[in-house]
Amino acid sequence: MKNLRTVLFCFLSLTTLQLVCQEEGVVSEMITDRPDATESPNTVPKAMLQIETGAFYESFDEGAMQMETLGYNTTLLRYGVLKNFELRLGWNFEEFRTTTDSVQGQNVLSGFSPLLLGMKVEIAEENGWLPEIGLLGHLYLPFTAGNDYRPETTGVDFRFSMAHTLTERAGLAYNIGAQWGNDSPEAAYVYTLVYGYQLTEQWALYAEVYGDLPEDSKANHYWDAGLTFLAASNLQLDATVGRSITDGQDILLSAGLSIRLPN
Repeated sequence: MKNLRTVLFCFLSLTTLQLVCQEEGVVSEMITDRPDATESPNTVPKAMLQIETGAFYESFDEGAMQMETLGYNTTLLRYGVLKNFELRLGWNFEEFRTTTDSVQGQNVLSGFSPLLLGMKVEIAEENGWLPEIGLLGHLYLPFTAGNDYRPETTGVDFRFSMAHTLTERAGLAYNIGAQWGNDSPEAAYVYTLVYGYQLTEQWALYAEVYGDLPEDSKANHYWDAGLTFLAASNLQLDATVGRSITDGQDILLSAGLSIRLPN
């Protein structure tokens, strides 16, 4: 419960940020890449910065042992370079601990994960049954990570992101791609599928399945669901709950916010 209180405290602290918004011209609707695992095909408008950040807690019980991960900071910076092209910079600060028979282990891992450096480009607009399409890719730089989270090799991933409008309030999006990382030479093919529904102008909900299929290891499949609240035209809050379908995650709790800043 202490870790859960920490997650909630981080989230409430973030929401106290104050923003100054310019109202010059017409700005497109803010579309974020959090809180779900599915990345949108949309880029941030040119010369705008979008900050997407939050905190999470996850745990996994295996017999008498409980493994917990607490992410104090999961920040992604997205900057619109061109009308259909953005640069992406991200990092996480995490803490991992184990508890055996209610006795917490003394070896706690903590630190920054490898810095994420990437880009996203919009490829095609939605046209009838053809989806909106985007392509994004990232490098994960090992020398930027803390000692407890530093891999030996550079991680790489890419995804094609697609989205369909179902009704005025509902939409479907999905990702297909691959990733290489964690000092493993094998590729892991990744997929996501999310359904979103706009309850009101401010409230929306989603449900999602996602996972990865490594070449030489067992597949991992997950589900999550959550709510978003558009507090202002450039400020969105979110909350998520989920767990794994296969072994690996007993609970996932996440909360955060996304801010878009004018030029």
